[in-house]
Amino acid sequence: MDEQAPKTVQNHLEPDACLRRRWLMRVVVPALLMVLLGLLSGCKSKYGDLDLTMYQYRDTKNLVRFVYDASLILSREGISSLAYFQNDRARFSTPEYYLYIYDMTGTNLFHAGMEELEGKSLWDVTDKNGKPIFRLVVEALEDANNPHAWVHYSWWEPGRFYSVPKSSCHFMVETPGGEELIVGGGIDYPHEEREFIRIVVEDAAQLIEWSGQGALAKISDPVSQYNYRDVRVFAFRRDGEMLISPAINSTFAQTNLLECVDEVGRKPFAQALEELESSDSAWEVFMAKDPYRRRLIRKCLYIRKTTMAGEEIYVAAITDLPEPPY
Repeated sequence: MDEQAPKTVQNHLEPDACLRRRWLMRVVVPALLMVLLGLLSGCKSKYGDLDLTMYQYRDTKNLVRFVYDASLILSREGISSLAYFQNDRARFSTPEYYLYIYDMTGTNLFHAGMEELEGKSLWDVTDKNGKPIFRLVVEALEDANNPHAWVHYSWWEPGRFYSVPKSSCHFMVETPGGEELIVGGGIDYPHEEREFIRIVVEDAAQLIEWSGQGALAKISDPVSQYNYRDVRVFAFRRDGEMLISPAINSTFAQTNLLECVDEVGRKPFAQALEELESSDSAWEVFMAKDPYRRRLIRKCLYIRKTTMAGEEIYVAAITDLPEPPY
């Protein structure tokens, strides 16, 4: 009897213990989680005002955050923070990108990748294709369609002797002392974001609406922001007649874009114009040959409606479609 008593007491206690455990799991734990989530949601992120939803690639987002972080230091500490950047160059130069700071005259104040540029003016410097890099940066910073002031050009990697494709983003900073500075950073061999062609197409469409026929020469200029790497902004009429060719610097060889097909027989331009009946812009995905491998790849076409002398025309550009991993 004595040996059985503890078992009897234990048997009576077990149901109560189970109930307590269930109560903890169903009531207390969820309540604690809700409190924790509430506390976390009340913490304001330093990136709260930084919209990165337009980008598909992680590298692009990380670069914008990297440059934005530096802009916050400059806006808070002012010109005196240059010593902070100069004393910790390794922090602002990674295998993927590096930071630089300029004043509005084009004089370099800090360059994490190429210290020898500090103190020199790059106002008139062009890349190997003739692109006026710093002037394009200034224009990008004034462009409402380009919130992170992207500029695309060729440059050289520190310690290398050949140029590489580069895309850089920028922020304008006003210091507590009233100085206006430009902080930027670039990435070599960048992924071709859809956002990049959206920016140049929107800008080109706006320029045509403002300047009419005169805008076409600027848009087709190879050293303008409307042409970079394999991207070229072009324009055509409703019937498919080209105003700016997507392939050559001339329109002497007319091809009706509405009749053009991709590698699987689809007509992306004709399809896009159907969508534009009820929208101001359209994206179309189509198939093309990979220039480096024997396979088909996906590309995307962005088209925007605009007007020139009262006539509705279409401005467009083509880029690679982002592929995983992002």
